[in-house]
Amino acid sequence: MAVSDKNRQIIEAIKDSDLTQYNHLRDLLDMAILVYQEDETDLDYCLKITKYIKELIPNLPPTQELNNLYWRAILFEAPNIFESFLLYMERNRKPKKRFYFPRRRTLKIVVDDLQDLEDGKLDFLGISLPPRVGKSTVCIFFLAWIIGRHPESHNAMSGHSGVLADRFYNDVIKLTLNEEYTFSEIFPGVSLCGKSAEKNELRYSELEAFATLTCRGIDGTWTGAVDISSDGYLYVDDMIRDRTESLSPTRLENRYQDYLNVLVDRKNDGSKELMVGTRWNVLDPLGRVEKDNKDNPRYRFRKIPALNENNESNFQYDFGLGFSTRYYLDMKNRLDKNEWMAKYMQNPFVREGLLFPEDELNYYNGVLPDGDCITAAACDVAWGGGDSLSMPFGKVFGSREDGPVYIPDWIFNKGDKYITKPLVIAKTMQHKPNMERFEANNGGDEYAEDIDRLLQEQGFKTNITWAKASNQMGKMAKIIQYAPDIKRRFYFLKPELQSEEYKKAMEELCMIVQIGRNEHDDSADGLVQLLQLISGESYAKCEAVKRPC
Repeated sequence: MAVSDKNRQIIEAIKDSDLTQYNHLRDLLDMAILVYQEDETDLDYCLKITKYIKELIPNLPPTQELNNLYWRAILFEAPNIFESFLLYMERNRKPKKRFYFPRRRTLKIVVDDLQDLEDGKLDFLGISLPPRVGKSTVCIFFLAWIIGRHPESHNAMSGHSGVLADRFYNDVIKLTLNEEYTFSEIFPGVSLCGKSAEKNELRYSELEAFATLTCRGIDGTWTGAVDISSDGYLYVDDMIRDRTESLSPTRLENRYQDYLNVLVDRKNDGSKELMVGTRWNVLDPLGRVEKDNKDNPRYRFRKIPALNENNESNFQYDFGLGFSTRYYLDMKNRLDKNEWMAKYMQNPFVREGLLFPEDELNYYNGVLPDGDCITAAACDVAWGGGDSLSMPFGKVFGSREDGPVYIPDWIFNKGDKYITKPLVIAKTMQHKPNMERFEANNGGDEYAEDIDRLLQEQGFKTNITWAKASNQMGKMAKIIQYAPDIKRRFYFLKPELQSEEYKKAMEELCMIVQIGRNEHDDSADGLVQLLQLISGESYAKCEAVKRPC
């Protein structure tokens, strides 16, 4: 039901009065409260009034009456506006002891993100901030607010360890029970009615089979013990334990699968997610979720670096709290660059160690330049079993030693020889390269000879060579050596023009790092071989196939 004409007329009359007078502002707030009590669907209208009152009061001469009125407006808003909840929860605390108010200047945008999450504008919110600036604490306050708003909901919090879960469990108890906070004043009908320190479960409703909040490490028991209701939240904080864990692609993949199969599996339709963590690696769970949902407007990823573009601290809080520019600059000088970028600047340090960052590669629209070119293809042979046969096709214009190389096609397939050989034949017939080279290791010479035979049977002739990779230089050292020239000379199809195999090759290429261990490097190895072939370089003894004229 809309606001009645009578109430609207009264409110407009008050607004037209002298609002520098306390009595008039008090009457305006009383009317907002009355309208809401008559019909809760008019909440938005009432909140506009309280916002108006809050904006007026700071511009008036300070009095105790106005101060109390201001806090009354905040209290009215607190069940529905997260920032007001934060402010009113700490009303009785000394200003320097408060969490939110001294940090408001920086954390306000995060608080607004959390409001959007609860208002249904988002399904997922990822938060990445430097250590010890309040990211977890603001999320604990958020969970307390959700408990007050939805005491019959089921929510879950998890992290890399049970110790982390214990802290959250105790912090939520403190926020909802300690008299230092005003939770019971904001939500007078909500109180803790059951808890289990052993299970880290808190119940604020006696009617529900599952706890209102369960805090549990990812290695704890979840199946059958935890439920996340349609109006509830999955809150994940620091899934990756440390830098060491982040350097292992296998451990990262296992952690991501744990996140999907243990945590996400507990969600019901409509459940929302809040994920907080240091962006250690582009393959960490938060990075994987961001990559898969980069164009989804209902997924938001908030990242605030330690230093702004002027090398000034973003986290210099009031009352001497937070961290100064000097502190962060000193930390930057003392830490390894990659660790600094990950922990403090929200750039996964593997991003800094990437040999082929996506945004440093050249792309083209599929249209080749005018003029003559040489077409070549190089094949890093694989026989299945997890490795991919990688065979990029390249067209070089101008100088073979320094001209641009366009990559119109790329075979990248994990199949065995019965799958890949027909692909190689078909793509060779399609692009008609002037020359092809196959890596001869592990039976690659046999593979090349068979390809040559099959092509001849179809009446196609081209120069085919094969050679074993040199044992004088490791594969990664070779990739590192040629990476600058690949980035400078090679032009790849823009993403929307790439085939599925081309995309998979590019995804692997853009994840190859100089530090840590790469699970696969077939894509880069194929490009290195192509560059060597085009440039006329020989890295091992080659044997050319003799062809009849």
